[in-house]
Amino acid sequence: MRKKSLVICFFCILKKLKNIFFGLHHCQYMKKLLFIVTSLCIFSCSTGIKNKETDIIRSNVSLQKDLLKGWNTWNNPNLLSYVLMPEGLSLRITFRKKRGGPYWMDQAYITGPQINFPEKIHPIAHAYDGSYTSLEVDWAGTRARVQSAHDGTDIVILYTPLEVPENPHLLLLEAGILWNKPGSTGWHNDQIRAELDNLTFPVRTTGEPVHERFPLPAPHYVLDSDEVAAFYTGKERTEDEIVGIITRQKENFEKEQFKYGELSEGYAAMQSVISWNIIYDAGNDRAIAPVSRVWNETWGGYVIFDWDTYFTALMLALDQKELVYSNAIAITNAITEEGFVPNLEASFGVKSFDRSQPPVGSMCCKLIYDKYGEKWFLEEVYEELLTWNRWWEKARDNDGYLSWGSDPHPWGMEGHSKEAAQLESGLDNSPLFDDAVFNQEKNVLELADAGLMGLYIADCNYLAEIAVDLGRMDEAAEIQARAVKYGLKLQELWDDASGIYRDKYTNTGLFSEHLAPTNFYPLISGIPTQEQAESMIREHFMNPEEFFGQWMIPSIARNDPGYKDNSYWRGRIWAPMNFLVYMGLRNYDLPKTRKILVEKSLNLIMKEWKENKRVYENYNAETGEGPDVRNANDFYAWGGMQGFIALMEEGYF
Repeated sequence: MRKKSLVICFFCILKKLKNIFFGLHHCQYMKKLLFIVTSLCIFSCSTGIKNKETDIIRSNVSLQKDLLKGWNTWNNPNLLSYVLMPEGLSLRITFRKKRGGPYWMDQAYITGPQINFPEKIHPIAHAYDGSYTSLEVDWAGTRARVQSAHDGTDIVILYTPLEVPENPHLLLLEAGILWNKPGSTGWHNDQIRAELDNLTFPVRTTGEPVHERFPLPAPHYVLDSDEVAAFYTGKERTEDEIVGIITRQKENFEKEQFKYGELSEGYAAMQSVISWNIIYDAGNDRAIAPVSRVWNETWGGYVIFDWDTYFTALMLALDQKELVYSNAIAITNAITEEGFVPNLEASFGVKSFDRSQPPVGSMCCKLIYDKYGEKWFLEEVYEELLTWNRWWEKARDNDGYLSWGSDPHPWGMEGHSKEAAQLESGLDNSPLFDDAVFNQEKNVLELADAGLMGLYIADCNYLAEIAVDLGRMDEAAEIQARAVKYGLKLQELWDDASGIYRDKYTNTGLFSEHLAPTNFYPLISGIPTQEQAESMIREHFMNPEEFFGQWMIPSIARNDPGYKDNSYWRGRIWAPMNFLVYMGLRNYDLPKTRKILVEKSLNLIMKEWKENKRVYENYNAETGEGPDVRNANDFYAWGGMQGFIALMEEGYF
């Protein structure tokens, strides 16, 4: 009876709110509320009836056991290190000059011309499971293609020189065991033999070793780099047989891409930037797909960011269920004792203990569940998502609004500061915060943020649906009550004069003059009416002085003084902004606007992908270029969302 009473009271509240929200019959937000109420009523009236349990029983431990097997580029610092998991056997390709420096090619990262690494790695293809990979490497005058493929439990690696200097370098393959895993490699009958746990097999080459000996800590082959050569495990194979294996696996890989028709190249860009970044995180014994290998190494081995990691999980949900779960669970389990999913988690227990990042976790997890329908996953993440949802009200409420902030903490990375509060937004140096004041007593910026409030209300809506899916009806009502509370406050940020939701300085009561894609985020919550949504699009999205243009959407309005800086969040285009605006547009009857955003997002990622196989962290809003600045990582996972938007629009997700 307690649940029935709660439902009746909650429904009465909704009826009283009816006249507050104008255009009720258009309001997607109210539809969400009514969905929750209906679900509550159905559940409460079905006393004594348990949900039929058809779910898969699983755990994160068994998930990792399934993921961490077979050959792949698991080793973060080196894309030319092919590793067998779970044994940790590594076959690493490198070069050595015969005279003069640089002496060794010691690492292999994907980096563009703006990063001054001696090696240049050009990604071509990478199956998620490592069954086929292809890249080109440039180092000290040598340019070569390196391909790998699975043949059962074996791996074959084909080296093809494309350009060599007059005095060719030496090509080396080193075989060793990584991460202190048990096993050994050594010479046996003029070939390398690996002895692993209950597994022994040879590592062979089709090339002609030159019998050089070098100060490497593991057995190695040394060949001249101007000849085609192959390395492989298991039974003896000819070079022609290895070429056949490579060709067959390449065809299988491309067949998967062709399933997406005209969007095959968009899929390829998204898939490539994620798959090349899949690594083994030894400290936590897990497979994850962080944003960038270079970023991982900067943080000591791995780093996962809040919204970046949820968005990568969402992209993976297209066709890689296990990796989806691994990423989503990894970032959700990073939750702090204070109760928030942190801005970042990195090696050696490092976290941003003072701040969180945009609350997109419930949205991504609910969309993932809707795709696969495995309730164990919701049960794995729900408690943390609920704790995080409650935390925003407790820690970031600012006179009834929500504001970005930073808590005093002895391990706070940037201290208790305005800079740290800006980092919580994920929009590190955005002009949105240029004039905002950080209140050290409240721990927040004195800025009611329309974008944050739109995201938070959406988080409540999605989390309430998750609660209903799990039969947690009391909590569903509690969560949706917060959505109602902040929905009322968000309406106060509507500016009739300009026809859009605006941020407001809470210390002065004045609207901010800055506009960014975040001002469209209230659309995600479903609160705006159809008329308000049309006003936002007509007056701002389609306004060439603000957001419209050949390349979209700039991270700050084109007529903002900060736009011309073209640095990071000061004018550049970012995939997560495009995606979140797209998610908002899906709540309204705005088909032409959706089509524009989908097409322009796809065109943006295709420009650099077709030219140089790069997917950038951010792009120039005037030229669509990625490498025109140094602070645009050139192979950053969430850049793939520009392609994912099109795939989602066409119904592939």
